Amino acid sequence: MTTHAHLTTLDRLTADEAPDGSREILQTSLARTGMVPHLYAAMANSPGLLGTYRSGYDDFRRGSGFDPVEQEVTFLAISRFHGCTYCMAVHSSIADRAMVPTAVTDAIRDGEPIEDIRLQALNHFVTAMVETRGRPEQRELDAFLAVGYSEAQVLEVILAIAVKTISNYTNHLFDYPLDDAFAARAWSPSAE
Repeated sequence: MTTHAHLTTLDRLTADEAPDGSREILQTSLARTGMVPHLYAAMANSPGLLGTYRSGYDDFRRGSGFDPVEQEVTFLAISRFHGCTYCMAVHSSIADRAMVPTAVTDAIRDGEPIEDIRLQALNHFVTAMVETRGRPEQRELDAFLAVGYSEAQVLEVILAIAVKTISNYTNHLFDYPLDDAFAARAWSPSAE
């Protein structure tokens, strides 16, 4: 696995150290989960970044029309494409809690097809959207729509890409260790 040094001089911030706008998000995370993930502690240096991330993430979770399994497939496909070891572990852990079949999660982690045709179409389309920077082939869009997804959900995929790009890039810049809560699902990209 290729690792990169911490590229910034910024520290991860605690709720007490964080500026207004970030402090509230860190306090809420601590109250809800008993922890502040390294991702949030890093993003807290920019209240706009952390706030945009949380808002977009929450909007995707609540209004995308994707069920919890599809949401994790989407986030994992994006994070895998970006090679984000942190987000792959986090979303694999969330997927486990959301009762996503391990075979689905592991297929994405390993770069293998998902046996479920609908989830594979989602995985393929999301990956195509990231790879082509939003210019998929017509056949890729048609395959996505053919299994029952809507054109409006294409826009939700864009929202998910925006949210995961924020977290994936932040993770790449900070290169912090994986939180203990997600260590059981550590991941590293394979040499393909």
